[in-house]
Amino acid sequence: MTARIFQLSSSRGGVPKHSVPEAEVGELGFAGDEHAHPKIHGGPERALCLFSLDVIEKLQREGHPIYPGSTGENVTIAGLDWSALTAGTRIALGDVLVELTRTADPCKQIAASFLERNHKRLDVLGEMRWYCRVVRGGVVRVAMPVRVL
Repeated sequence: MTARIFQLSSSRGGVPKHSVPEAEVGELGFAGDEHAHPKIHGGPERALCLFSLDVIEKLQREGHPIYPGSTGENVTIAGLDWSALTAGTRIALGDVLVELTRTADPCKQIAASFLERNHKRLDVLGEMRWYCRVVRGGVVRVAMPVRVL
C-alpha cells in the first residue's frame, strides 16, 4: 500500500482540529492554523504535527473515542510504518518536504480522545505524534502521496 495523506486538519486554536481539503504550508505550518498554547505548540521546529491513521484505528479498536484531528495533528497519514520513524527523517507530503524534529508529548488537552481521559495512552514509542519543521513549503491536499526519503 502506498502511503498517502488521509486528512488535513486545522483550527483557530486548540483541539479538535477540523478537516480541510487542502492547506498552504509555510515555515510555521498551515496558513490559518492557530495554537491555543503557542509557547508549547507551533514555531519552526513544531510547524506541523503528523499522526498515523493506522495508530488511530488501533486505538479506536481499543475503544478510545479518538478520530483524525482530535489530538491536534495537522496531517493524518495512512499506510506509513510509524514505528520506523525517527527524528531527522525527511518525509515528502506531495511536493512539500518536512523533517521530523521530535515526538509530541501527550497533554491533558487531548484527554477527550481517550477512555477515562487517559491521554498518557499515547505515550508509547512507535505510536506517538511527530512534530516537524518545513524544509520546502507548498500546497498539500488530501490523498497526496507520502514518501519517506
